[in-house]
Amino acid sequence: MITPEKNKTEIAVQLAYLMQELRNFTRKHIQKKIKEHDINLTYEMLEVMGCLWRKDGLNQQEIADRTLRDKSSMTYLLDNLIKRKLVKRSADKNDRRNKLIFLTKEGLTLKDILYPWVADVYGLASEKITGEDLQNGVLLIRRMVNNLKKE
Repeated sequence: MITPEKNKTEIAVQLAYLMQELRNFTRKHIQKKIKEHDINLTYEMLEVMGCLWRKDGLNQQEIADRTLRDKSSMTYLLDNLIKRKLVKRSADKNDRRNKLIFLTKEGLTLKDILYPWVADVYGLASEKITGEDLQNGVLLIRRMVNNLKKE
């Protein structure tokens, strides 16, 4: 016998699976564009770049938190972005032990190329979906995340 709570749990499981599937498909579409245009960047590096395009001058831990990565994998990603001359590390004026990550001119320029592709993918994904439905989805997921943060 399926109880209302069991059904609710199964729906939550399905939602979590579909969120992962959405991430995988967006990743696939964006990686295809990057490869077609021969840009030396991985999807994970693009996520870091996107984080810095929204707010430049974050420290490594803030970027790791915002991209849902651990600090050690963030070191690897940042080192590779530095090699590609897309970001640079600078000492924090308030705490010299803390390094802030800034976009270089090349990193900023890349936004003009890559951001429209990302916007196109999410535009395609949200086709025939109202803004209200999207906002309700954001609120729903935020509530679920907040429920787990309390535990």
